[in-house]
Amino acid sequence: MRRRTLLSGLAGAAAAGAVLGAGGPAAARPRRKGRKMKITTLAEGLLFPEGPVALPDGDVLVVEIHRGTLTRVRPDGTTAVAAETGGGPNGAALGPDGRVYIANCGGLRRFEVGGFVFAGGIPDDYETGSVQAVDLATGAVETLYTEADGAPLRGPNDLVFDAHGGIYFTDYGKSDGVTGDKGRLFYAKADGSAITMIAAGLEGPNGIGLSPGGDRLYVSETYTARVWWWDVTAPGRIEGGRSLGGSGGGNFLYTAPDYTNFDSLGVDAHGNVCVASMVHAGISVVSPRGRLVDFVDIDVDGDPGITNICWGGDGMRTAYVTASSTGRLLKIEDWPRPGLKLNYAG
Repeated sequence: MRRRTLLSGLAGAAAAGAVLGAGGPAAARPRRKGRKMKITTLAEGLLFPEGPVALPDGDVLVVEIHRGTLTRVRPDGTTAVAAETGGGPNGAALGPDGRVYIANCGGLRRFEVGGFVFAGGIPDDYETGSVQAVDLATGAVETLYTEADGAPLRGPNDLVFDAHGGIYFTDYGKSDGVTGDKGRLFYAKADGSAITMIAAGLEGPNGIGLSPGGDRLYVSETYTARVWWWDVTAPGRIEGGRSLGGSGGGNFLYTAPDYTNFDSLGVDAHGNVCVASMVHAGISVVSPRGRLVDFVDIDVDGDPGITNICWGGDGMRTAYVTASSTGRLLKIEDWPRPGLKLNYAG
C-alpha cells in the first residue's frame, strides 16, 4: 500500500472516532540499527486482537475486539476461545486472584480502508463500557464495574495492576465522528468494591503502565501521540502538574516527531515506555526522561495497526505484539531489553 493511501485511510478512521487497538510462521525483520530480531506470525485470523498477556505456561492470551472474546494462543499457533466477554474487550491483565481482568470498551464498529481492518465509532448494540474478570478454568465472566459515582464507563481501553492489587485503567470515551467524550483515568479494587476517577479531560487516553518501582503511572494518547506521566503517591493517588496545561493534569514525557498515532504500551525492565505506534508502524521505546531510545520498525504486509506489546519467555526477552489491522499476533525473539514482569503475572 502506498503511504498516501494509508494516511487517507487513517484519516477516515479518525473521522469515525477510531480506537485502533490484529498458522505457519511468516518471517519479517524490523528495520533498526544493531541487533537483528526475528519476527514471526504466531497466530492469524484474529478479529482485531489487542491486550496480549503472556502466561507462565507459554500460552498467550489476546482479546478480540470484533469477536467479543478472550482467546488463548498456544505456542504452536492454534487458538481457542477462553471466554465470551461480549461488547468490545480492549485490554487484559492477570489479577491477584488468578483471574484475567478485561477493560471492555462496549464495542466498536468494524470497517475496512485499503484492505486493512479498523475499529471505531459506536456500534448499534452499544450499552456501556465495563471492567470484567474472567475465570480461565471455567470461562465464567463477572462484570465488576459499569459506572463510577453514578457516571457510566464509556470506553475502558487498557489496565494495569499495582502491587497492592488495585487496577489503574483508561477510559478512552466514545465518539460518533462529530462529537466525542473527554477521556478519564480510574483506580478500582479487584473485588468490585470501590472505584474512583483520578484524572479527567484527557484526549483519547489509551495505553497505561507503571514504572518498575510502581512510583510512576504512564498513559499514552492516540491522536495527539503524546505520553504523560504522574507520580504515584499512594495506591490510587497520583500527582502531576509539572507541565502547563498537561492533559489530565499529567506531566509531559514524549511526543512523536512525525505523523504517528499511539496505542497501548508496555514498560520494560529498564523503565523504558514501549508504545505501540500506528501509521509509522512499530514500537517507540521512550526513556523515563523522555528521550526516544529506539524505534523498532515492524512492517508486516504494511499493517498500520500495531496496537500493543507484552513480554514473556526466558529472561522476558520475547515480545508479543498485536498487529490488529491484519488480525495477527506477532512473536519477536531477542528483544533488545527484557520486559518488566508485571504484578501477578506468575
